[in-house]
Amino acid sequence: MGLPKVYPLLRGKISPSQARVISRPLAYAQSVKHMLLSFGLLSAAIASAQTVTLDQAIQEAVTKNLDLAAEKLNISVAEAREITARLRPNPILTVSGQSLNLLGANYSPSTPLGPNQLNIHTDFPVERGHKREERVAVAKEEKSLAELGVREVMRQVIAGVQAAYVDVQQAKESVKLAQANLTSLNAVVAANEARLQSGDLAQVELDRSRVAAIQYRTAVLQAELQRDQAKTQLQQLLGRRQRSPDFDVADAMRRDALATPPAEIARLALTRRPDYLAYQQSQVRSRADLRLQLANGKVDYTIGTEFTRQSAWGISGNSVGVYFSMPLRIFNKNQGEIARAQREIALAGARVGANEAAIQTEVEKALRQYTVSRSLLLGLENDLLAKAKSVRDSTEYSYRRGEASLVEFLDAQRAFNDAMQSFNEASASYARSLYLIDTVSGATVSGS
Repeated sequence: MGLPKVYPLLRGKISPSQARVISRPLAYAQSVKHMLLSFGLLSAAIASAQTVTLDQAIQEAVTKNLDLAAEKLNISVAEAREITARLRPNPILTVSGQSLNLLGANYSPSTPLGPNQLNIHTDFPVERGHKREERVAVAKEEKSLAELGVREVMRQVIAGVQAAYVDVQQAKESVKLAQANLTSLNAVVAANEARLQSGDLAQVELDRSRVAAIQYRTAVLQAELQRDQAKTQLQQLLGRRQRSPDFDVADAMRRDALATPPAEIARLALTRRPDYLAYQQSQVRSRADLRLQLANGKVDYTIGTEFTRQSAWGISGNSVGVYFSMPLRIFNKNQGEIARAQREIALAGARVGANEAAIQTEVEKALRQYTVSRSLLLGLENDLLAKAKSVRDSTEYSYRRGEASLVEFLDAQRAFNDAMQSFNEASASYARSLYLIDTVSGATVSGS
């Protein structure tokens, strides 16, 4: 009978002080129990924090990826250019002194110098052709272009994270398969050792099974290496500077069917792909730039005012003047920049058409990859796996009974391993095809 059950039975037969002495170990045991429970919960929380779902991985990459963080700075640069575009030209202040008596030449009726004169001149540029409004319009279009550039880099980062995530999942399945094969071979080796002791097996047969087990042990180490490298690559894409050895992925490989009709995918891509929208935005920006260059071709005016003060022999006088100036557009009418802006509009239009054709090709390739990988996956799952496993199990049973040779068993084991590897590769290829369709259609950055 344990102490927690004994103590209530003794409560009526011992003194209170003795009861307190007995209760101390109970209280201590309870506190230790709670401490161990809390530690277990903390350990579980730490372990779960190292395991990320695909959504968590994407969110972390969007927040911490270094390439994306650098691209986001382009928005700040565009915002600074917008501030500059809103600024008006500064007025100009000119202060001058003329005929000043600084070298000893006094002004008098017999000398031509003087009288002393002070000039305060101000010039106010007047922009014509709505130049400031057109500058602001170009700056806003450049900011929109920078935002689309960030979305495009985000699309590429998400695609990289999805591919790396599938790589880790595939590598984990390869490790599981290699470990299962090694376990099976180790069981055969153990059975062969027992058969050797009973005189039912030759030493060379045991050695052959041990060699096969060593080969599968090597396969386990290679699979674990590929898994660790895939995890390292994924953590790099997530923007983690320090790699965690306990890092892991949580989700199973994606197996859902294609929800969007194939004919709809290309249309959706042309409405939400950031790279395609960026080419269209570049065309809009070029049109705004053309309007700005046409405005720059307009002549600006300069209106000036001047205050003059003259003094000599104790007599002084003040005067005010008004000035107007404008450049004569004889040679430079900004025709070069206007022609450049016109060429850029044509260039942007050509790039829009080229990118649209490229997106159509990407969509067709992605759909073809989806169709082939789905057909391959279903064929392996329905036709090959069960047969390969059945042959492997029956051959292993026959080998244990001495009805099949080791070579036959190893061939069946190798065929099963190849079938499982093909299935894992087909599963990964199918998952990648689904993620690729999301990428080429722009679904990863559209919120749908």
